[in-house]
Amino acid sequence: MPFISKDWRSPGEEWVKTQEGWEKKKVLECTAQRSGDGEEGDKSTNEAVSRIPPHCHITIKCTREIAGFNGLSEAVRRLDFSSAVRDVRRFNYICALLELLLHGQRLTHLPGAAQKLLLSMLEQLADQVAQSQQNLNALRALLSGVSALREAERRSCWGRPLGSRALWGHHDHAIARIHHIASAIRIQEPGPEVVPKLHDLPEECIRDILLRLADHRDLDAASSAWSVMSSVCSEQRIWRELVSFHFTNQQIDAAVAKIKEDDKEVEWKKIFHHLRKLYGLREEAQFAETLSLCRHCRCLFWRSLGHPCIADQCPEYRERLREAGGPLPPSPVPPAAFLKFFSL
Repeated sequence: MPFISKDWRSPGEEWVKTQEGWEKKKVLECTAQRSGDGEEGDKSTNEAVSRIPPHCHITIKCTREIAGFNGLSEAVRRLDFSSAVRDVRRFNYICALLELLLHGQRLTHLPGAAQKLLLSMLEQLADQVAQSQQNLNALRALLSGVSALREAERRSCWGRPLGSRALWGHHDHAIARIHHIASAIRIQEPGPEVVPKLHDLPEECIRDILLRLADHRDLDAASSAWSVMSSVCSEQRIWRELVSFHFTNQQIDAAVAKIKEDDKEVEWKKIFHHLRKLYGLREEAQFAETLSLCRHCRCLFWRSLGHPCIADQCPEYRERLREAGGPLPPSPVPPAAFLKFFSL
């Protein structure tokens, strides 16, 4: 497979998606002077740029011939994480990324720009939770984590964290704002005009809803919320479907054979927790959408939005791909793999 450098685009050019496909367009610089009809020019330029899906070219491996680096702040801006927070499909991905930054990296070990970026993303997430009144537990878990991390830094340095006072003052104000947003959230019950309510649904509909949950914690929370859900969650079918979703047939057969040695009756809830502790859960099943890495143009992008790729536009490259048995499918990039691209 021939190597294609990440800088395959010409300066001043971008790929714009049209009805016929991706086309190469000239992109005006942000500092360009306005002409007499500047408002119309700016409007057309903004429309052209807005049609470009968020993507970010990265350096996979630095060598003597290819010198480069990846900036976390620049990648977050180019991948439009601000809009991703407001997308229900990508919300859990952003939460997992923030959790890794909070718990996997100590706050003082991150660069100052990464610290500001982390708190800015957390504040945007808090605003989204307040507006949608969903995922309140995820916000509280992240907020308790950043507060505990801040207190740990203070205790380790005799009441004053290491680093710039101005930077930590900015952090304190940001955390206080996020606390204020979280404390002001009030989950309101739907009014009497909203029908039918969950309690009015038949048991078959409740069972169908629970069968679509991929997280065992949601099942435990549902069973403690309502007696009908508790009875449905105790059924063997719910946990059997959850086991088959997360684990392979070989893993399931081995666990069933081992449990049958001790117990005559197979309890699928017990098998699920045994396999979960042994193998862990499918990471890709936790997110409705993840970032992807194009193996042709070395570009990170959201799969549902796509990206301008050389494999779609260059006839010569497409021909070489066909001869090599391509094109290659994009690789999913979970949150932990995303952070490995950066020097944190």
